[in-house]
Amino acid sequence: MYSLSLLKTYLGELNWVNALAAFMGSGGPVLWVLALLLVIFWVLALERLVYLFWVFPKHQIIWVNKWQARGDQHSWFARSQRDAWFSLARLALHRYLNLMKLSVALCPMIGLLGTVTGMISVFDVLATQGTAQPRLMATGISMATLPTMVGMVAALVGMFMHSRIAKLIEVRELHLKRLMRSK
Repeated sequence: MYSLSLLKTYLGELNWVNALAAFMGSGGPVLWVLALLLVIFWVLALERLVYLFWVFPKHQIIWVNKWQARGDQHSWFARSQRDAWFSLARLALHRYLNLMKLSVALCPMIGLLGTVTGMISVFDVLATQGTAQPRLMATGISMATLPTMVGMVAALVGMFMHSRIAKLIEVRELHLKRLMRSK
């Protein structure tokens, strides 16, 4: 019980949850959609990294051991079997990569949707209140600019991460092909 109250005190002192909630609220509902898209992207990226560094090496050892245990590596059947293992490896390595690319491509588009909805809010305030309420217009402008900025930053970071993962996949594929060459 003491640790729970200590945790609440610590979180209260940090106040990062309230700051995050205020930031998300000032960006409008589109910012929540972007946050969901980013969570999906990072879950997929972390899954790919776990696969690349922990699961794939185990599969690679199995495939290489099977290939090296074959007495005949030059027949049509042996090469077909090797090609099948390459295909399995390629499918396993490239899983979710296109979904990651799609989520990166959607980030700026959803950010622009936030711009449009924010500007509609600004024009709505202008139509009902006129220019006498600059604070109300500032809220709409904030709703217009924050999702665009978040979408662009998310797309840049996502593109970098996607390209790094794609490069790691390419290196793993080439390494597997080198290990499974015919003697």
